[in-house]
Formats: sequence, structure tokens, C-alpha cells
Amino acid sequence: MVLHMRQELRMSQQLVMTPQLQQAIKLLQLSRIELQDLVRNELLENPLLEESQEMGTTNEEPVSAVEMQDGVERQGDTGDGETKPAEAPSQEVKADEPNVDNFDWEAYLQHHSLSGPLPSGGVRPDDDLPGLEQTMADEETLVEHLMWQVRLSNFSSLEEEVAEYVVRSVSGAGYLNVSVPQIAARVGCSTLLVEQVLRRVQQLDPLAIASRNLAEVLWIQARHPEHPIDDPLVLTIIAKHLPNLEKRAYPAVARDTGEALEEVYEATKIIMGLEPRPARQFVSESPQYVTPDVYVHKIGEEYVVTLNDDGLPKLKISNYYKSAMLADSKAKAKGQTRSKGDGGQAKDYITERLRSAQWLIRSIQQRQRTILKVTKSILGFQREFFEKGPQHLRPLILKDVAEDIEMHESTVSRVTTNKYVHTPQGIYELKYFFNAGISKRGGGELASEAVKEKIKKLIEVEDQKKPYSDQKLVELLRDEGITIARRTVAKYREQLHLLSSSKRRKLF
Repeated sequence: MVLHMRQELRMSQQLVMTPQLQQAIKLLQLSRIELQDLVRNELLENPLLEESQEMGTTNEEPVSAVEMQDGVERQGDTGDGETKPAEAPSQEVKADEPNVDNFDWEAYLQHHSLSGPLPSGGVRPDDDLPGLEQTMADEETLVEHLMWQVRLSNFSSLEEEVAEYVVRSVSGAGYLNVSVPQIAARVGCSTLLVEQVLRRVQQLDPLAIASRNLAEVLWIQARHPEHPIDDPLVLTIIAKHLPNLEKRAYPAVARDTGEALEEVYEATKIIMGLEPRPARQFVSESPQYVTPDVYVHKIGEEYVVTLNDDGLPKLKISNYYKSAMLADSKAKAKGQTRSKGDGGQAKDYITERLRSAQWLIRSIQQRQRTILKVTKSILGFQREFFEKGPQHLRPLILKDVAEDIEMHESTVSRVTTNKYVHTPQGIYELKYFFNAGISKRGGGELASEAVKEKIKKLIEVEDQKKPYSDQKLVELLRDEGITIARRTVAKYREQLHLLSSSKRRKLF
């Protein structure tokens, strides 16, 4: 075999992931809040970027994003199409003219005469004061509430240290996350002392805090000195029969305790009145508000899709740097060149920042246009959903929308990630409209989300004393022409956070 070396030319095409392309892809998959943070950071880092002011706040009226971009692209031309920077309106005042007072004193006096009296300090209520939500104190945490009680109790210094370790080891539900030997080893004391301190902490408010399991929580509440429960059946069920209680196996509890079934029912009612999560009242999660990226409104018989631009800064190129670049282009056209030591490096920096600003503005525009295009395509496929609700959701995959708008599936996937749409049926994530299909008897398909809605409706109207089993739900769905397996029903029920039939049963 003889090896030879030779030169060969080949033509091929390949996609190169430039930094600009990576930025455009990143912008597509950003959520609304993440995009706002990114724009704010760019405004801080790029001196050529400015936020367009609202109408009337400056002498220059803000223009649309497309007009801004066109102006940016034209400013780099130095040929025949050279444009001049906008000149500020003349504000010269002649020396022999008196100063003209344009302030509206009549409106000012009317506003202040109709206003209420000044509070102490001379500051009006509407003059740059923080809002009510900014002056409200933070809610007391569980640790703060417990430590306040510990410091008011007659704990010794070592006992207070143990109590603080116990308090800080409590989970969000109110249970102790560590064992007594671990606390003793960490603090450096005996397990007997830890057990004694733990018993005292469990009597603080909320009652039964820092318990180690559900039985201990219920037992402490049932044996509270101020209002103890003297029913021995209640105490027996708490101590030995909680698993049967969880499964609603009341006949088994009656058989093991030798009590009548009605007595077991009454004892269970008492136990159900106790609090299984001692720290429930201190779990205050702040609500998570969703701001939709796009709105779908019905006007007459047609649907109109509009973008939500509220909260997104309107970007433009700084007029100061734009004028400087144009002046430099004019000087270069006349043959007046500058050396690298005479501002050349500054010019290179400004040019680089200008390209970055142009690309960011263009990428944001492209992102918004793509979201609008994808939403319109989804509206075309899922029109029955917008008319009648989730039960009329059709099966839809990314490929359908990608082919409709002539884009790649990965682009549609990025656009629909963490994006929300406001519809006449409520606010939904764009991913919600993509579902697998479930075959129907007689032909046709139904979206999986629509099947979930049907399962939810069936469970809502069931007899609580005889709830539907998963197999019964399969039969009821089959009667409606939906063929589905029992394990699929169980999976959908769990996704809806619905309990099994044995745990949904209510006998009293």
C-alpha cells in the first residue's frame, strides 16, 4: 500500500456558533423577568445604550424600536447616504428680553390649596414617600417566635443553647430534623438533658413543635394540660392504629380495639380536629405573580394577539455617541485621520459597543416577533380551546407549529419555555398547549390535558362514600369513547394531586 500526499479543495457549509448567534438563542429562552434583568445589566455596562424616555419628558420624542434600529444602521454609512445628527432646538435667550416664566403657577396653587394639611415635618403625603408595602414590618418567623419564648422561660445557659439548636433544627412542617443523640454530641451534653429540654420546647407555642413523628404530634396535643382528651380510644388509635386510620380501614380499628364502629368514627373525628403540621401558621410563602408575555383578546368573532411590552425598557442608541461617530466619519471622509494614540483605541471601543447594542436591539425585536408568530400559530391550532375551555384542547406537537411558521422545532421549544399567554380561559404557559393524543372510539384524538380535565370532573361529582376506583374511571371514560389504560389514569390522577379511592372515601 503506497501513501501519497496531495492538496484538495472542497466546498462545504457549516453553522458557526458566533457570540451574536449564541446571544440570540439565549434571549429566546429567557423568561420575562430574566430578560428585564439582562437589559438592565446591558444598560449599566454599555454606554451606547439608553432607555427611551416617555413622551413629553424630554425634547426628543421616542421612536419605535424599528425606527431606532434603522437609524443605527444608517449612521454607519459614510457615502452619499450620510445623515446628519439631529440638532437640539435653539434655546437662546436675548439679553434685552426679560426672562419668560413658563411655570404654571395657577395649577400649582390650585393643587396645594385643595390638598390636606401638612403632617409634622412639612412633607406632603404624596411627595416621594415610600409606599405602604415598603413600610410594613416583616412577619415574625418560627425561629424568632420560639426563641422569644425560650428567653422568657427559666432555662439555664446550657439548656438555652440546647433549645436554640432544637429550634433551628425544626423543618418547615414543624418536625425535628435531627435525633437526640446528634444534638447531644453537637452541643456537648447528655441525651437525658436534650430529652428534657425537647419536652419543654414541645410545650411552647405552637404546641407539639419539634416533634419527631406524627404520632408524637397528635399525642402531645391530645395530652395538653389545659384541655386534655380523656377518651382512651382516641389515645389508643393515636398510639397504635394511625396506619389503619390513613387507609380509612375503620373496621380493622374497631376489630382490634373491640369497640363499635360508630365509636371509632367519633374518635376519628376528634383526631381529625388536631393539627398534624404544628408550624402551619408560620408557613407564609409569598405569592408568585405571573406576568403574561402576550395577550389574546376576543374582539367580535376574531381573536387579536398583542405583545405585552410593559416593564421592558425601550432601548435606543445614545445620541451623544451617535453624533460623535458621525463627526468622526465626516472627518475621515475629508482625509483627517487620527492616530491610535489620539483616541483611536476609544473609537475601537465605541465601535465594538455599538455593534453589541445594535445586535441586542435586533435580537430583542426578533424574540418578540417570534413569540407573536408562535402564539398566532397556536391560536390557529387550538381555537376550540380559546372558545370552550381546556376540555376541547387538541393534540399538538412542536413539529406542527414549526412547520406552520417555517422554523426549527428547537426554536419553537425555546420560545415556549417560561413564556405565558393571557387568554379568555385564563393564563397558561405556552408549553401547556402541546399535548400527546389519546385515541377516541370511532376515530379522532383528544389531548392528554383534556383527558385530565375529564378525570377531575368525574372525581368532583363522585359519591364521597363510594369514590370511583381507577378501574371505574377507565370504564366511565370508555363510555365517553376514550380508550385509556388503568395505569395511565393513575398517572394522570397523581399529576392532578388527587388521592386514591381508598384515601378519598369519607364514611361520616
